[in-house]
Amino acid sequence: MADSSLVDKAGAIRAGEELDTAKLKEYLRPILGEQVEKLEVHQFPGGFSNLTYLISCGSDRWVLRRPPFGSKVKSAHDMSREYRILSALQDVFPYGPRPVHFCNDHSVIGCDFYLMNYIQGLVIRKDYPPELALTPDQVRQQLLNFFDVLSELHSVDLAAAGLQDFGRPEGYVRRQVEGWSRRWEASVTPDTVAMETVIEWLHDNMPPESSLASVIHNDYKLDNVIFSIDDPLRVIGVLDWEMSTVGDPLMDLGCTLAYWVQESDPEWMREYRTMPSDTPGAPTRAEIVQRFSARTGLSVANFPFYFCFGQFRLAVIGQQIYYRYYHGVTQDQRFKMMVEKTRILKQMCDLIISGEVTS
Repeated sequence: MADSSLVDKAGAIRAGEELDTAKLKEYLRPILGEQVEKLEVHQFPGGFSNLTYLISCGSDRWVLRRPPFGSKVKSAHDMSREYRILSALQDVFPYGPRPVHFCNDHSVIGCDFYLMNYIQGLVIRKDYPPELALTPDQVRQQLLNFFDVLSELHSVDLAAAGLQDFGRPEGYVRRQVEGWSRRWEASVTPDTVAMETVIEWLHDNMPPESSLASVIHNDYKLDNVIFSIDDPLRVIGVLDWEMSTVGDPLMDLGCTLAYWVQESDPEWMREYRTMPSDTPGAPTRAEIVQRFSARTGLSVANFPFYFCFGQFRLAVIGQQIYYRYYHGVTQDQRFKMMVEKTRILKQMCDLIISGEVTS
């Protein structure tokens, strides 16, 4: 059992990201009842995209999700789409938060938002808290469980979930390469690294369509997952579904492993890791890929393409974030370093393209 002090906690709201609590209280009154008079709002740490707030009314708690202030890319912050997939998955995938209410009345807080249930547990970010004190064997099992939940998501029956029309799996890989290439071009700033060779390689090396179309999360990483307080090796929640769709599960795995910096990676890559994936006991990317293949039956012969795409997509996301900072849309100083991280991801793409890194 983990120390309850390690539970992810909401705190003070960041400057410029405050909500109109008076309007929110009035809107939520018919939904939450008179307990709304006790409404308090706090903000969860982390995240560069959609914003999450803890809504408390006495002992009852929910989470509110809204797009970032000054958002440039509307399609990446579609609250109604996120609400729909959570509604569809609640009976077939036990790890998604339970959706409670969707609001498209912009007079409340200026944008679409929704409420979901609050899942209390452990969130692992850049480093393991020393109080958790996992052994290498426990680290390995926890992280394998993390990836097994991803393959479990990919096994969801689309018809049973009512998600047959939730995406366009045919041609998914090509659309992703072309779409993220356009997003890169639209977010370039004068201090941006050149990405033309990577874009050209991705266009020239697209593999055939995967034999399996599945629900894919598209941003599956440790800080989007909640582990049990009673059993910290067990996943109890998967968060941040704004990029989910139906498509090629190997694209999902490639995007997750783009975050997976391991002990054998160059030091310049390890400096920018965002999760403890190089901790003693952590499985390597090669081990994860082979386990995923065994569980799903999918060939991973073309995995260098998926891995390179994951690095490229992560670079584009970082550049989009930096674009907002560069043009003064946000003053959040966390965004300033994204331009350097984009350069590091370009270097990793180059190693994959040259064959020096395959997974």
